[in-house]
Amino acid sequence: MRLYIFTSEPSGLSAFCTDMEGNKLPKQFAPWKSAGFVEDGAQPPYNFSLFKIEAALKLVGFQLWRVKTKAD
Repeated sequence: MRLYIFTSEPSGLSAFCTDMEGNKLPKQFAPWKSAGFVEDGAQPPYNFSLFKIEAALKLVGFQLWRVKTKAD
């Protein structure tokens, strides 16, 4: 399954979904901008668990995530 990656600049969130349009992403964090994709069978970024991503996709249709920035 190809995973599409989106970012929400206002909230600092990113998301995985299987819809290249991002129609299932939460509207309260819009606008969502396409940020790429993960090919079928490839490792998601940041060593995220593909199993956990797929579970969230089946449950709600998307997986939200945020990268923590290192404190100065």
